[in-house]
Amino acid sequence: MTDAVWSDQHTNPEAIASALRELLHDRHGNDGLVPERVLNMLAFVDREFSGEIVNRLSGVGRYHASRLILLAYEPRQQYLDAHVTVASDEARAPGEPALLHETVVIELGSAHMDDLLTIADPLVVTDLPTLLWSPHDHPEAVQALVPLTQEILVDSAADPVWRDALDHACLLSEQLYVVDLAWLRSTPWRERVAAAFQFPPRRDELETITSVTIRHHPDSTVSAMLLIGWLASRLGWKPSPLVAHAGRSPELSGKASSRRQDVVISLEAVPEQEVPGLAGLTLQTAAGRSLTLNRGPGGLAAHETTPRGGTHDWTILGASRGEGGILGEGIRQSLLRDPTYTPAVRAAQAMVP
Repeated sequence: MTDAVWSDQHTNPEAIASALRELLHDRHGNDGLVPERVLNMLAFVDREFSGEIVNRLSGVGRYHASRLILLAYEPRQQYLDAHVTVASDEARAPGEPALLHETVVIELGSAHMDDLLTIADPLVVTDLPTLLWSPHDHPEAVQALVPLTQEILVDSAADPVWRDALDHACLLSEQLYVVDLAWLRSTPWRERVAAAFQFPPRRDELETITSVTIRHHPDSTVSAMLLIGWLASRLGWKPSPLVAHAGRSPELSGKASSRRQDVVISLEAVPEQEVPGLAGLTLQTAAGRSLTLNRGPGGLAAHETTPRGGTHDWTILGASRGEGGILGEGIRQSLLRDPTYTPAVRAAQAMVP
């Protein structure tokens, strides 16, 4: 079935909301079509990149929002222009309903910045959680739209100034539930480290970690710091500011204090890595155990040395989800609650040089 579409120029929020209701009314119940009602998503973007953002969000598959409201900003835009699409997924099985999801694109300009709340409010489905995303750094728009939202999607690695990125994430976490793409890129690494020490005989070794080295894409220092912050917050380490080494490796180094000893920390940039995120991790304990994880084709290559000198190599398949998968996971995480992020980002903040 073709999508239902409406568009208009020089319009207003009431006319957009009315058109959306009419499109849904015409489609609802037709051949088993029902509106999907899980999540609103508000995206404030630069208009020149709005098509790219819509394509990225279309690529997240089943994790797309029920209703996407995309505010496409061009400073010189004088009037509201809108385009509404109501699309349907194919039925997953005979007799099952197909779900309708809506996309509302509104082009606006500087003249509308004081009215963002008035523009977006009539278009948000009430009683659903609302996720806010501003990938092109418009803090004034974010603050204007915060009253409508409960969650915010950020990418702390996108800010080249580490302190600004972590300070901003900590500030937002006091107002909203923060979903950080930089944090999600470290998920497979956190899962594998936790799995390596999940059995009781090994858990005591967590208190004997003596050093952690993290290798990362040059633009993903914040992701590496969040991983160290996670270890520090979960294991009770007392973090202290790291030392930056401009132009040489390690990029950052320092120590954190654990209950038994200091933990040596090194963050090393890997220029040859082409994709954002982490490249590798090496963790050592006082007992002589060493665990190394490296990004490789199809997953993570793992190498472990035991306290008795034995070695073991294996591959952890499917650890990387790609940037499309990371964005989809970010939308999914907005419906969940990860209690470990805020302590981790605060610990990372304490380690900024």
